[in-house]
Amino acid sequence: MPLTFHWFLPTNGDSRHVVGGGHGTPVNEAGGDRPPTIAYLSQIARAAENLGFEGALTPTGAWCEDAWLTTAMVSQQTERLKFLVAFRPGFVSPTLAAQMASTFQRRTGGRLLLNVVTGGESTEQRAYGDFLDKDARYARTGEFLDIVRRLWDGGSVDHRGSHLTVEGARLTQLPDPVPQVYFGGSSPVAGEIAARHSDVYLTWGEPPAQVAEKIAWIRGLAEKENRTVRFGVRLHVIARDTSEQAWAEAARLLSAFDQETVRSVQAGLARSESEGQRRMLALHGGGRDGLEIHPNLWAGIGLVRGGAGTALVGSHQEIAERIEEYHRLGIDEFILSGYPHLEEAYWFGEGVLPLLAARGLWTRPRGQAPAAPAQVPFAAAS
Repeated sequence: MPLTFHWFLPTNGDSRHVVGGGHGTPVNEAGGDRPPTIAYLSQIARAAENLGFEGALTPTGAWCEDAWLTTAMVSQQTERLKFLVAFRPGFVSPTLAAQMASTFQRRTGGRLLLNVVTGGESTEQRAYGDFLDKDARYARTGEFLDIVRRLWDGGSVDHRGSHLTVEGARLTQLPDPVPQVYFGGSSPVAGEIAARHSDVYLTWGEPPAQVAEKIAWIRGLAEKENRTVRFGVRLHVIARDTSEQAWAEAARLLSAFDQETVRSVQAGLARSESEGQRRMLALHGGGRDGLEIHPNLWAGIGLVRGGAGTALVGSHQEIAERIEEYHRLGIDEFILSGYPHLEEAYWFGEGVLPLLAARGLWTRPRGQAPAAPAQVPFAAAS
């Protein structure tokens, strides 16, 4: 299966420095360098579309703009790019969510993908009126996805569960195509829900050995459900013409992390209830030494950012080799990002994707001619 690549829309702001935020930590001041205006996000989306990315992920939470509304607007400035919309099931009824997805598909020509996020930290969930604990939130997500999928199948749904109740729910218009469901989580209950309902299981960028363990775990659970699940990984990327240039950029980003900011962010993330976040923290331990945790896999981003905290760093050739290494484990989809997102999309799209195409691992989306190389890819954003 050819590899699929998605980019990222920084709806919390963008910068030439790392923009923090997520999992209970606030967006740092770098997030104001390039505000997440529709004009700027559309510029990133069009670049990703022209370079050959399949879609673009948008985050969810109090620390960023709403993903549904933002992508609905940006979709009108693009033609082919899909939108991997992150949303939390506890904040909207399953019937309304199914209807919203159906509307999105009709208005965009079928360009919606759904990233189901069971919840953030409990303090943030309570701010939205959600007082369930973590395990109960996952149980509710299972009920939610069961209802939504039955509605997408065209049936009339009656459901009375522990957390959700609907009677006579039905869609007057079905989504075409039915959106693919992306789902992540490292806890036992998360694995059960992913195996039962997800089309693509997502993991953050851990070293390959740990990713292989996760893939085997989810595959085993999915087999018990008589299902097959695809796999994707969420990573940042710093790709350059030479390895030295890439690591110099990583060092530049790291030099902007003052020790007090790192200490404060790490203290906040240490309180996270997320098993995935715990695993991210364990990769670097809050220190600046030993951040290359696998060849070309750098854990420095996680010092100041919640969630995905690792980056592929190296020459275009090295990055292509690491991607092939993950692919051999079973990873077919890569959701990538970099600071700033406009420039880094060009570095990866013009430097790495052609190498993967030459290896027979990637083909440009149908109906799209290769984009002309940008002489100065960041000129419009400077």
